[in-house]
Amino acid sequence: MLFLYSVLMITNTTRRFWYALLMSMAFLVRNRSMRKWFWVPLVVIGIGFLLPQHLIIPVKDATTKSWDEKSFWAYPWGTSITHKGIDIFAEKGTDVIASTNGIVVYTYEGGKGGRSVMVLGPKWRFHYYAHMDEIRTFVFKPLKRGTVIGTVGDTGNAKGKPPHLHYAITSPFPYPNLYDDNSVQGWKRMFHLNPDIWLR
Repeated sequence: MLFLYSVLMITNTTRRFWYALLMSMAFLVRNRSMRKWFWVPLVVIGIGFLLPQHLIIPVKDATTKSWDEKSFWAYPWGTSITHKGIDIFAEKGTDVIASTNGIVVYTYEGGKGGRSVMVLGPKWRFHYYAHMDEIRTFVFKPLKRGTVIGTVGDTGNAKGKPPHLHYAITSPFPYPNLYDDNSVQGWKRMFHLNPDIWLR
């Protein structure tokens, strides 16, 4: 029960993922004629974990010097409390590219992230691209690594700051080894992966 509560408190995307998964499982269990297909969602999840993940820096011509390697989980960080991603700085209008293969699950304009895109990639990881000046993709579009999805900007709560891409990786499945009881919101680290590790 505590695990389920923790999952539901993470992000809207995580909530929607678990809602869809649990509803599909419940449908298969309650419908006698469909029970024989109960294994299908489990196989799909298993295949998702087997897909290889090869990440590239999601800003054209950016290098590992384009962000502060210590900014992940920096505290304090405004209303977010901790910084759950990295900020990749570049000139406004620079292409933002998909860091991995995946499918666009939503695009959004507004809130803290301004113009933002969420992509579901291998291993059931959600890749979040925020503060963009332009969005150049659409929901359910399959992406290859390196596909342009927008441009670097300063929208949302980045207004008035140097243009950058906020890039974060979240997982609906927890990684208990990432739990950190010495950090602020340390339990949330089980669901947020440090992009700096994967981009070097």
